[in-house]
Amino acid sequence: MVWLSAPRGRCRTASTLDNLVIASSKEASLAQAKDAVTISIEDPGAPGVAALLAASDGYMAALYPQESNHMLNLAALRKPNVCFLVGRRAGAALGCGAVVSFDEQVWAELKRMWVVPAARGLGLGRRLLSELEDVARGRGLRMVRLETGIAQPEALGLYRSCGYVECGPFGDYRPDPLSIFMEKRL
Repeated sequence: MVWLSAPRGRCRTASTLDNLVIASSKEASLAQAKDAVTISIEDPGAPGVAALLAASDGYMAALYPQESNHMLNLAALRKPNVCFLVGRRAGAALGCGAVVSFDEQVWAELKRMWVVPAARGLGLGRRLLSELEDVARGRGLRMVRLETGIAQPEALGLYRSCGYVECGPFGDYRPDPLSIFMEKRL
């Protein structure tokens, strides 16, 4: 075993020091990755976004039957009452989300929240959610609502940690044992 001298006369083994260097390196990499991700308003048909939406569609189709998937298609995402955001790093689309506002309502709905598995843990989902809430606030809306599925504990955890609480079905939704409806006052 190799012993290395450490500050103040303390000694550490090489493997302990290596672990500290590796941990610091990982923290620095995560910090750089978070900083390198940009979020902007984009057309849902922009390069790389189709792959995001297809990955989301495939994931949801594996979890829920068609009648329990309430995703907006490309045409619906391009409507004027929709703000579609994309998170990118080095040009690669890593996540997306949309906020849909309704003239006759005081609330907006979150749709198409998705972060590719390789980018999870970078805080991108939380950043997208915060940006979408800011869009809703900017439109004078007082509440954001969403529908998500029971088989998505990570999404549920994110929404709950950001202040969303369960509510009943809203808008055109009907009760669905595979859906969880949530809302947050802004």
